[in-house]
Amino acid sequence: MKVAGRIESLPPYLFAELDKKLEAKRAEGVDVISLGIGDPDTPTPDHIIAAMHEAIDDPSTHQYPSYYGSKPFREAAARWYRRRFDVALDPETEVMALIGSKEGLGHLSFAFLDPGDEALVPDPGYPVYGISTMLAGGTPVSIPMPAEKGFLPDLDAAAAKVTNKTKLMWLNFPSNPTAATASLEDMTHAVEFAREHGLLVAHDAAYSEITYDGYVAPSILQVPGAKDVAIEFNSLSKFYNMTGWRIGFCVGSAEAVRALSIVKTNLDSGQFDAIQRAGIAAMDGPQDHIAELRTLYKARRDLVVSTLNGLGWDIQPPKGAIYVWVPTLGGKTSTEFVDFLLDETGVFVAPGSGYGANGEGYVRFALTVRDDRLAEAMDRLSRVLG
Repeated sequence: MKVAGRIESLPPYLFAELDKKLEAKRAEGVDVISLGIGDPDTPTPDHIIAAMHEAIDDPSTHQYPSYYGSKPFREAAARWYRRRFDVALDPETEVMALIGSKEGLGHLSFAFLDPGDEALVPDPGYPVYGISTMLAGGTPVSIPMPAEKGFLPDLDAAAAKVTNKTKLMWLNFPSNPTAATASLEDMTHAVEFAREHGLLVAHDAAYSEITYDGYVAPSILQVPGAKDVAIEFNSLSKFYNMTGWRIGFCVGSAEAVRALSIVKTNLDSGQFDAIQRAGIAAMDGPQDHIAELRTLYKARRDLVVSTLNGLGWDIQPPKGAIYVWVPTLGGKTSTEFVDFLLDETGVFVAPGSGYGANGEGYVRFALTVRDDRLAEAMDRLSRVLG
């Protein structure tokens, strides 16, 4: 038996490999505190769960769902965008439900890249952008996200890498892993860049509602004319605590949505209607818990930043996402520093090198563990590094 070359050429998926490392350490009897995965630790709000219970009891949800997402779900997503961003969307042509936004991110490359084509991917950035490019037979081309620019894209450097094979550019703000944030002006530059070079810009907005210190994240679709060149992915995972439910959506360019729908309708049969109804309850229902989440994550962010700065770092508190991006100490590589912390403190963080070559020399702290466990993790670091 011989597997496809595209599989052999892929690196192992970062988080699957991290799970193996954690399992091995726990098997040794170590009380590991994992700050490696960005999976919210607080429960899905009650009104969303109630909507799911009611939907499951409705036999009509037990049949195949719409390939594109139910009309009520697409309309709810359009209403959410109108309320949140003052962006008008046509639910028929500019909105599509996804089986979690990651599914859409992964499939977009198949809709826009032929073998040999290129996609500009942020470096450091979420690994799926580059991996999906490779699975589609394309070549990921690094967009530098230099620290001196606040981990925003260096579009001048990116322009020098554009060729006649470049079709797609990925962006993600607030960012995973760096927690960098972008302004509407930054989004405008990205839209202008995409238009100038004939690209589709795909913006992953999975953390748009997790922001701090007065910062409000923009949608790329707020830029005039963005729908001509942009598609945006959103998810109910992070700000409705629905990671395991696998429900998200994409919005924007009708042509991009149409192209992605062709891939999806040939490969999946849509998301369970009961989950879509829960998603409608999330988007249309009370939003109070989002402010509570921001307060919770901000307190955790402040604890991590103040602890690390007290140990010799000089970290600016990020204004978005659920991560703190931290340079390693003592000249250690990302993996060496991760192993050092795990061996000496039992605290696990994600290696920056897993997010691209420019992530080397950094690690990512996730803020998604209980307050008492996070405090214990910071105490352990203080005892060892203080």
